[in-house]
Amino acid sequence: MTVAEFTVRLFVKFLAFLGQVAALAGETLLSIGAGRIRPRLVIQQIAEIGFRSQLVVIVTGAFTGAVFTAQAFFQFDVLNMETAVGPVVALSMFRELGPVLAGVMVAGRVGAAMTAEIGTMKVTQQIDALRALAVNPVDYLVVPRALAMFISMPFLVVECAGFGILASYYVGVEVLGIQGAYFFANTQKFSESSDIIMTLVKGFFFAAIVVFISCREGLEAKNGAVGVGRATTATVVNCSLAILIVNFFLTMALNIVFPAG
Repeated sequence: MTVAEFTVRLFVKFLAFLGQVAALAGETLLSIGAGRIRPRLVIQQIAEIGFRSQLVVIVTGAFTGAVFTAQAFFQFDVLNMETAVGPVVALSMFRELGPVLAGVMVAGRVGAAMTAEIGTMKVTQQIDALRALAVNPVDYLVVPRALAMFISMPFLVVECAGFGILASYYVGVEVLGIQGAYFFANTQKFSESSDIIMTLVKGFFFAAIVVFISCREGLEAKNGAVGVGRATTATVVNCSLAILIVNFFLTMALNIVFPAG
């Protein structure tokens, strides 16, 4: 196989993957629009996706804010700009680090679990049994997870960014000796509502990425336990890469709509 043939084949597989994800997303949105919603399943998924993901998201955000504060302080201290640490960390957590880190952590924790659960049902023919009972697998499996993810992810990304900023304040003021009044005043001065809007918008897009890629991988799983394991690995890798790639384009677009400062 030549390099050109390999490239073409890889590109075709990528387009097929995008088409499958888009088709699943479209079918899910049509089901939601038609009102085919099971509230009990949605609440169960909110507890699994939102409530049980809080600890990992909070710890990730807090220690990211803490280490970013330390690194920024060591650089700004040379320039006598210690009070600029707060605004830099706050903007970074709201606009970039909070949404991306929360998205990647949720993909690793929740996305992998979704794929494993749905993939196991696929290889053990439980999904075929649902169809035999006239139950649409998308309505029963994907819609509750999609709604729960869309509800939970914005709160998780805000939590990640918020605890990162709180940890930044503690490290900057209590550990590194930055004047608390200046730290708080500058952070408040340079932080705007548009920063929170960017966080929420990115959280919504990342929620769609995680839930639809995860469910697609689960529904396409085959070859027994080995196939489920491969699908779970593919979910984490594909979700993480998609979040990083989409984040770039969202950043470029949203900074035009909501310029910093």
